[in-house]
Amino acid sequence: MAMTRRTITSGKAPKALGPYAQGVTAGGLLFMSGQVPLDPQTGLLVRGTVEDEVARVLENLKAILEEAGSSLEQVVRTTVYLTDLADFEAMNGVYACYFGTARPARSTVQVAALPKGARVEIDAIATLS
Repeated sequence: MAMTRRTITSGKAPKALGPYAQGVTAGGLLFMSGQVPLDPQTGLLVRGTVEDEVARVLENLKAILEEAGSSLEQVVRTTVYLTDLADFEAMNGVYACYFGTARPARSTVQVAALPKGARVEIDAIATLS
């Protein structure tokens, strides 16, 4: 029996920057592509503190989750990409506010660069309701 696969697209999250989907459901899971802090209305990078960027990224992921019928509480895994690990504590502060006690498994890595000059990108996997 073939697994049902569905592409998720939310107008409340930025359009994909390349040939990929914002999210894909399969096997009772939602796989979300990495989000950078783009404003979904303008398509421009949010400028400000790293906290501002992390909040925008998590709002973008939240929009994709909601479009798929899921939520932040159902996220089971994230990967955080930072261009500077000196931003780790600042990122953690915002991240903790969004996830509360429903904390997913996570990896955080430093990367040389991210699309559009962003300082943070986060991808995620969540269960579906």
